[in-house]
Amino acid sequence: MPRQISYRWRLRELMAARGMFTVAELMPHLTERGITLSSSQVHRLVSGTPERLSLPVLATLCDILDCTPTDLITTSAQNLPARRAAGEESSINLAARRPTRVRLTPEG
Repeated sequence: MPRQISYRWRLRELMAARGMFTVAELMPHLTERGITLSSSQVHRLVSGTPERLSLPVLATLCDILDCTPTDLITTSAQNLPARRAAGEESSINLAARRPTRVRLTPEG
């Protein structure tokens, strides 16, 4: 059965919980741990949800925020309904799909 996986990036929430509210407050912590990112890159990390993230950056963020990757990224998964394969037998109510007959009456 196919599954849909989703995740939520919680960097901004964890920063706020630790009293950091701007990119400028996060950048010195990254720099002192050897991560050199531009302010626009850090802004995108804070304000958006990254598609890709290097492990050194993830580990550094966890160290700065004193958290684990599980705290930073929450995931969820749910089963999707199975799709029918071509030619697979199904129970379709043909009466519900059949059009109704039109009755023509003389104009009068």
